[in-house]
Amino acid sequence: MLQPAEDLIARARGVRALVLDVDGVLTDATLIYGARGESLKRFSARDGFAIKTAMQEGLSIAILSGRLAPPIKARVTDLGIAPDHVIQGSRNKRTDITTLADRLGITLHEVAFMGDDLPDLPALTRVGLAACPADAAPEVRERCHLVAPSAGGRGAVRDLIEMILRARGRWDAIVDAWAAGGPPEGFYGPSRKVRS
Repeated sequence: MLQPAEDLIARARGVRALVLDVDGVLTDATLIYGARGESLKRFSARDGFAIKTAMQEGLSIAILSGRLAPPIKARVTDLGIAPDHVIQGSRNKRTDITTLADRLGITLHEVAFMGDDLPDLPALTRVGLAACPADAAPEVRERCHLVAPSAGGRGAVRDLIEMILRARGRWDAIVDAWAAGGPPEGFYGPSRKVRS
């Protein structure tokens, strides 16, 4: 259900928080296990940069994942996402998206959620802006307001964040700040560098 441009822009302007699935959104949905059974995940630095930019612009970021995996904790810590904004091992994303909105102090209408497969539909159908990567399941793509041009783990989150910041009229100023010689003030926080 792709919406007309004006509706999508209006939805994007109303977003105060982004909730992201992990497998198939922040990753390419590949599951890699090491020799001792440890799980490994590959994340996009471009998505990470966009997440840090969104946070700098005042958007809250939260994670809603059906899997429980140590690499998720490492990645959200690296990005500076608050632990109480992370739900792993979700078996009911409809309920858990509401829990996250409550924790963030906002309504579901102010949430953008990006998911990629059928378990994400209960959350996608409740939020103000439903988004998915280009390679999401067809049933998910049909029900999202935004289908990102990029695949999961390959910049889809960055596509969503850029669209929201463009709708808010902030993207050009962000690009100009970087082009003028470096990060916007406070991007890396007080005297510490954060990897993207």
